[in-house]
Amino acid sequence: MKELELKYGCTPNQKPSRIFMEGDKELPITVLSGRPGYINFMDALNGWQLVKELKKATGLPAAASFKHVSPAGAAVGLPLDDVLKKIYWVDDMGELSPLASAYARARGADRMSSFGDFISLSDVCDSSTARIIKREVSDGVIAPGYEPEALEILKSKKNGNYNVIQIDPDYEPAAIERKQIFGVTFEQGHNNLEINKELLQDIVTEKRELTEQAKADLMISLITLKYTQSNSVCYVKDGQAIGIGAGQQSRVHCTRLAGNKADNWYLRQAPQVLDLPFADGIRRADRDNAIDVYIGEDCMDVLADGRWEKTFKVKPPVFTREEKRAWLDTMTGVSLGSDAFFPFGDNIDRAYKSGVRYVAQPGGSVRDDQVIETCNQYGMVMAFTGIRLFHH
Repeated sequence: MKELELKYGCTPNQKPSRIFMEGDKELPITVLSGRPGYINFMDALNGWQLVKELKKATGLPAAASFKHVSPAGAAVGLPLDDVLKKIYWVDDMGELSPLASAYARARGADRMSSFGDFISLSDVCDSSTARIIKREVSDGVIAPGYEPEALEILKSKKNGNYNVIQIDPDYEPAAIERKQIFGVTFEQGHNNLEINKELLQDIVTEKRELTEQAKADLMISLITLKYTQSNSVCYVKDGQAIGIGAGQQSRVHCTRLAGNKADNWYLRQAPQVLDLPFADGIRRADRDNAIDVYIGEDCMDVLADGRWEKTFKVKPPVFTREEKRAWLDTMTGVSLGSDAFFPFGDNIDRAYKSGVRYVAQPGGSVRDDQVIETCNQYGMVMAFTGIRLFHH
């Protein structure tokens, strides 16, 4: 198949729409179920590149959760402890495969942003992963293959209309890529930059030791940024992105946005959040929304009389600002990557508040010395990679 007609483009008024290959080449994808749209394919093809590179860099199965051409989450298949199983709503699913653990992490780190995601999987989708996908609100999935039972589970989702795409794992794109904006054609070489531990050798801070876990997390951060709309930064801990700040014009706003997401991920693990007395029968999405409000500044939106009764069996106490700060102060060992240099030390100030101890960024700012000194004040380790990862 050389082309596939789509229902419409980015919006319903953008017709006609299709994906196609030039010359005599065949499309590297097969639609096994559903009718994926224009943005679905943009998410799928960006996400597939991300998880393929994560698998190559770490040797572990990988998953990504995409929304509007940026990842809401990305992770590799490390086992989940009991707390993570609970906050990701998979504590009732028994033992998970490594691929299922990867998707639980990718989906679970920022469940608000992952609602209605497009999923990318590095490995053949197994039934363990398919069962998680079946009960989440999602637009579709792309993978290099599907076990028969997994495919049947996925095909039953959305009354048989769930989007399931299979991609040729050996497909490689042309060396030159093109796109049009306002009728003008742009051309550039495909970004074949390989992200590996070699990029982390130029340590510029007084503290110089990168643990093996920090190296792995920094690689995960940088690979995630390679497929995130710029400007972007990414916080990673223990094999998964916990906060992604995408598409901001100001880098410190990226750092704040991603830091707030990382904070929310950790606050969800606080005992008073884990023990919230939800009413019987409340839906998963409503639980996610209630938790997000409860740990935020507007908690009375869910705790006010006449409102809490719809969500909880008994009214929970307010999670005070002081209590939240005390809990967040126990978070440490977080890694942070940036797709371009940090122009000021304020990015480091903000990152430290979310447990960051390891940083990878290109360097090259006229204020590099200020950024390095700020890292030194906090005892951080920072590597200059010398490479930018802009993505548009």
